[in-house]
Amino acid sequence: MSVLVLLLAGPLQSWGSSARFARRTTGQAPSKSGVLGLLAAAQGRDRTADPSDLAQLRFGVRVDQRGTRIRDYQTAHRPDTGEAMPVSERFYLADAVFVAGAEGDDDLIGELDRALREPAYLPYLGRRSCPPSRPVALGLRRETTLEAVLRREEWHAAEWYQRRHRNEPEVTLDCFLDAAEGDREVDSVRDLPLSFDPSHRRYALRGVTRRGVAVPNPKADPPDHDPMSALEGD
Repeated sequence: MSVLVLLLAGPLQSWGSSARFARRTTGQAPSKSGVLGLLAAAQGRDRTADPSDLAQLRFGVRVDQRGTRIRDYQTAHRPDTGEAMPVSERFYLADAVFVAGAEGDDDLIGELDRALREPAYLPYLGRRSCPPSRPVALGLRRETTLEAVLRREEWHAAEWYQRRHRNEPEVTLDCFLDAAEGDREVDSVRDLPLSFDPSHRRYALRGVTRRGVAVPNPKADPPDHDPMSALEGD
């Protein structure tokens, strides 16, 4: 088994957890359906293509930089009558950074890695108005597990964010993973894509478990410890 690792960083991201009437929200982390949609687009798949092989990949995401949830609103008028339409609310995550991983068969993971490096359609972070600010592809990790990759991957938060935590040699980051057998405290979310067909999008439930992983902070201050100071006289 191999793991494909992605870096999802940009000024704005929006991972639609629900869209009802004029209100479109975002989850606190990238959704599995959103990231698989990005991969399918990189491969150049048609929206009506069967995504079942992608849906079988084990998915997880690590929150490297939480970002700030912001709200935007949009106005529009009917082109024929000029009548004002209802104001729509759209929510985004600003300055967030995530590391996502997809674990699966070596051949499929290899195809997805190549597609990410030469995408048929440019990637975006949940919405077309949210381009990434850094390269998305972080490469393949072979003969390992998704959990091991998310535990070992370096901290990809911005330098200013790492300096903000300079008093912490290690930081604990939240991870959201596809639940495995035996996991406790599993949440169910309707986020497993069955069809990306715009005329009939369908999603199934999937189990998600939350864990914390500790990673080194490269911008931590050295410890304030000088054992020779006790030997110095007045």
